[in-house]
Amino acid sequence: MHERRQSHRWLTILLLLALLLLVVLVLAVAIGRVSIPAGEVVDIILSRVRALITFQPAPMNTSNEIIVWNLRLPRALLAAAVGACLALAGGMMQGLLRNPMADPYVLGVSAGASVGGALAFIITGTWGWRFGVALTPILAFFGAIAAVLMVYSLARVGGRVPIMNLLLAGIALNTVLSAVLSLLIYFTNKELQALIYWLMGSFTGRGWTQVAIIIPHLLLGLAFSVYLARDLNALSMGEDAAATLGVDVEKTKHLLLLASTALTAGAVSVSGIIGFVGLLVPHISRLLFGPDHRLLLPASALLGGIFLVGADLLARTLITTGELPVGIITSLCGGPFFLYLLRRNEARRS
Repeated sequence: MHERRQSHRWLTILLLLALLLLVVLVLAVAIGRVSIPAGEVVDIILSRVRALITFQPAPMNTSNEIIVWNLRLPRALLAAAVGACLALAGGMMQGLLRNPMADPYVLGVSAGASVGGALAFIITGTWGWRFGVALTPILAFFGAIAAVLMVYSLARVGGRVPIMNLLLAGIALNTVLSAVLSLLIYFTNKELQALIYWLMGSFTGRGWTQVAIIIPHLLLGLAFSVYLARDLNALSMGEDAAATLGVDVEKTKHLLLLASTALTAGAVSVSGIIGFVGLLVPHISRLLFGPDHRLLLPASALLGGIFLVGADLLARTLITTGELPVGIITSLCGGPFFLYLLRRNEARRS
């Protein structure tokens, strides 16, 4: 009976969060330099979806249809998917490291992606602008994967990967890769404004292609979150306690590392470096809904989508002469929150 009530409560929470995400998505599509009524936005989306389902492509007759379907909707969906990926990865990493201040960036993912992006922009100056821009997400993705593999190999002792070793290896590799990035920027002669803008994170110019790229990452992450939620609950009591409960600790750590890396690398490859989502959202979700990862992870994914869609809306509308990189908005939110966590942990120790 208790399990049934708990399942009903969880389903209600997730449905309410999904409804809130839909509302935020509609508002993000409706609001902009050209305002479009929310009702018209819904009508346009439903008509286009109906045309796709029935294989009867219909021409776009109005400028509002073009704005909604070609510009704002894919951008809003991409922001939601990236936010969900980063929040899921952060929830997994905090569960793995048993540390509320951890997120995937602590393992060097952002630094690896930054180096990959810098290499792509250097190639731009050699082989042409279009080739370099197309190459940026590819090299950023492989840079992130390579960074995590290096951290894992450095942290491994025999057949085990101690948590403290992972943290220390991530910090060390972040330092090295940051120096490599500075070196690349120093020796290139081309204009680096586009690279710097990408490093700050942005959804400018993104479309349905990027949405198609990120969706498999998100679906993979959701599948892993369902599969590993119970093991994460056991790991929260410590590795020895989890082992006594029948959890294959090393296998679970490998899977968590793989899933969180794939989620973060996929997000970085389509949006650039967007920090603090993986730190901020899972922590808020834990405060609101409790530590059970069976609810915490899907709730974090939905909250991450809501948060990043809202942040991107602010980035588009906060100034009238252009738009801010969304990474600036998330950093302004996440930076003070990180300092608060540090302060609170220090107060607990004293």
